[in-house]
Amino acid sequence: MKKMLRSIYDTALTNSKCYDWLDYLSNTIGSRLSGSKGAEKAVIYTKAELDKLGLDRVFLQEVMVPHWVRGEKEKAYFENKGKKINVPICALGSSIATPKQGLIAPIIEVMGIEEMIALGAEKIKGKIVFFNRPMTPIHIETFKAYSGCLDQRSSGAREAAKLGAVGVIVRSMNLRLDDLPHTGNTNYGDLPKDKYIPAAAISTNGANLLKEALKENPNLNFYFKQSCETLPDVLSYNVVGEIKGSQNPDKIMVVGGHLDSWDLGDGSHDDGAGVVQSMDILSIFKI
Repeated sequence: MKKMLRSIYDTALTNSKCYDWLDYLSNTIGSRLSGSKGAEKAVIYTKAELDKLGLDRVFLQEVMVPHWVRGEKEKAYFENKGKKINVPICALGSSIATPKQGLIAPIIEVMGIEEMIALGAEKIKGKIVFFNRPMTPIHIETFKAYSGCLDQRSSGAREAAKLGAVGVIVRSMNLRLDDLPHTGNTNYGDLPKDKYIPAAAISTNGANLLKEALKENPNLNFYFKQSCETLPDVLSYNVVGEIKGSQNPDKIMVVGGHLDSWDLGDGSHDDGAGVVQSMDILSIFKI
């Protein structure tokens, strides 16, 4: 058993195709937003590569997927002491657009959904809610820090809409201070569509600028404009490769990753790496 595991380990380190596969997915195909041409190309590519491995079976499994498009680059600013201060934002996945001319309204900072709910509709109605709870760096497991803030992004717009808010701005899920807003999905749940409000992420530097400005002037107005849109679901595919076990052919061990990725990056980490590692497991086991 030790020799077999050592052989698998050594093969993965010395004869892996992972980097070549990941390089193609990331740099030739690039972003693979659900329902996009990039996602379609990724399906075709990964099936072709699995076909080369001589597996027992490779097939495509039909699945309907969401088709959300970002539209034009988003814009945002606030005015303080007579100056217009532009801040980097990006629409959250599944968000609706602002009105064509954009949205401007008073903005109120909260550290989370519970704090917002405690303020009540009287203080939230007609305002843009600014969720500014940062990730904490004290956790060894980074995902714990990430998940500690995630509800602001995933549920913030839904819960703010219930209190009469007109929009939501969410601090990016990022420990680093930079000007790169992080997209990610928001979820309106069972909220009626006519109650949806636009939601965007603001960069960590932008969030800090806005926080300091609100300390000086709690009555700031915030403006943002985004033109994202959710189109009808489209047909896509799961790419499946199989190797039947020699002793227990009816038992199943599953490894996998998601081919789709957000449009503002190349999807190398989320989740190109998981995809190519799963492909490499099949390659090594076939050997």
